[in-house]
Amino acid sequence: MTRADVPDKLLELALEAARAAAAHIRQRRTHGVSVADTKSSDVDVVTLADRESEELIRRLVLDRRPDDAFLGEETGTATGSTGVRWVVDPIDGTVNYLYGLPEYSVSIAVEHDGEVVAGVVLNAATGVEYVATAGEARRDGVPLGVRGPAPLHQRLVITGFGYDAAKRAVQAAAVARLLPQVRDIRRLGSCALDLCHLAEGSADAYVEEGVNLWDYAAGAFIATQAGARWELHPGAYGTEALVAAPDHGFDEFLGAVRDAGFLAGL
Repeated sequence: MTRADVPDKLLELALEAARAAAAHIRQRRTHGVSVADTKSSDVDVVTLADRESEELIRRLVLDRRPDDAFLGEETGTATGSTGVRWVVDPIDGTVNYLYGLPEYSVSIAVEHDGEVVAGVVLNAATGVEYVATAGEARRDGVPLGVRGPAPLHQRLVITGFGYDAAKRAVQAAAVARLLPQVRDIRRLGSCALDLCHLAEGSADAYVEEGVNLWDYAAGAFIATQAGARWELHPGAYGTEALVAAPDHGFDEFLGAVRDAGFLAGL
């Protein structure tokens, strides 16, 4: 494989793995879903399907490319020697999955020499596929682009909340301060899909504290290729906050979320 071939070949494998995992977790839902474990709190849930989805992806990828590195939400890190690393969230939006809300995804980002070169976010409930390589983002084969410029009070913002009650209180207070400044705020429950909605122009901005690399790696890459900009900043509660918006309106939105108290330093 030449260096020029790398992104397309890796995207093909990522999409194959995401489709297989999505089919598995959809089938799992037909038999009912229950909580297998919890993580940071009793509302931060893991289902058996999360673990099975990640194992399916890991096995498929590493059977084909056994020397690649792998970072998964459920199984952690496996080192590699090729310069390629797979960053996987097997079900992003597990609570939505548990309740049957059709907003949960399989998210796979592929890094080469430390940079994301391919991303797949597949809405496992609906089958909608978001993919990107450098310079191009697509939804079901159709090119994506962010929304055009709009004043702050006409922007629809997506956000999310952590699982710790004290963090949620800080986030809720920031949302309450931002809400009068914007068109409206949505909380949909999957960081990866939230960023894809930004990429396709279904929202104007996104902000959330407490996201992990596997949550946003693929979605942020897709959004960037569609014309968005994103940054990580210290959040008001002390964990990293991700801020994303179209490049043309990013600085104004960053100022608004800082003033509203999403970020540390005020």
